Amino acid sequence: MYRLVKILFAFSIICGLSTPSASAQEKGLTAFAAASMKNALDDVDAAYTAKTGVKVVASYAASSVLAKQIDQGAPADIFLSADTDWMDYATKQKTIKPETRTNLLGNSIVLIAPKDSSIDKISIASGFDLAKLAGNGRIATGDVSSVPVGKYTKAALEKLGAWQAAAPKFAMAESVRAALTLVARGEAVLGIVYATDAKVEPEVKIVGTFPADSHPPIIYSVAATTSAGAGAANYLAFLQSQAAKTIFEKYGFTFLIRPSS
Repeated sequence: MYRLVKILFAFSIICGLSTPSASAQEKGLTAFAAASMKNALDDVDAAYTAKTGVKVVASYAASSVLAKQIDQGAPADIFLSADTDWMDYATKQKTIKPETRTNLLGNSIVLIAPKDSSIDKISIASGFDLAKLAGNGRIATGDVSSVPVGKYTKAALEKLGAWQAAAPKFAMAESVRAALTLVARGEAVLGIVYATDAKVEPEVKIVGTFPADSHPPIIYSVAATTSAGAGAANYLAFLQSQAAKTIFEKYGFTFLIRPSS
């Protein structure tokens, strides 16, 4: 009997020790992030989970779509937007905590073509004739009325004097990754996406880079939502760390802040 009591006591200790570890694994965060962040953020999230044991589930789409989903009550702890306009929208709708907002990353937009295209390197400057370059083909980018990459694209082409002639040739996609896919599959002869997207897709090549002063600065903003759980602050801190900076820069993003650690 005494031996049985000892066994049961030892078993209870083991169970007690294992419970916190199991519950730690069950804890998680949900991040709503711009589609262009997928490859880099997946790696950042894996590093965060390895360090903390906290799993991050990321939902990727156009920033416009995500901001509206959060406004409609979709459960998210973190919002990462590819432009400041949609973060401003979230601030106005009171769906994020303004004091947690940080302008985290920068990017650039590039002109891409399928990897086997005859179109080679070109200079993008004032007077650039995108319509002529596309010929009878389509040009893919995000919806210029709402998707950040599309908004940057239209602004750049208007400044360069190329928008009016090229506008009828555009295939407006629901996100930058959808536009990237159209070019990768050869369904569009050209596309305008972020440099970071072009870098991760082997079926396309960059044929030109838009001057930084041809469009508003490309800024990725991050904030905790008003419904965020207690773990959101630690995750935001990690996004601003040296470890995250190294990963983001590997994918071609510009880190806009001084790393916290």
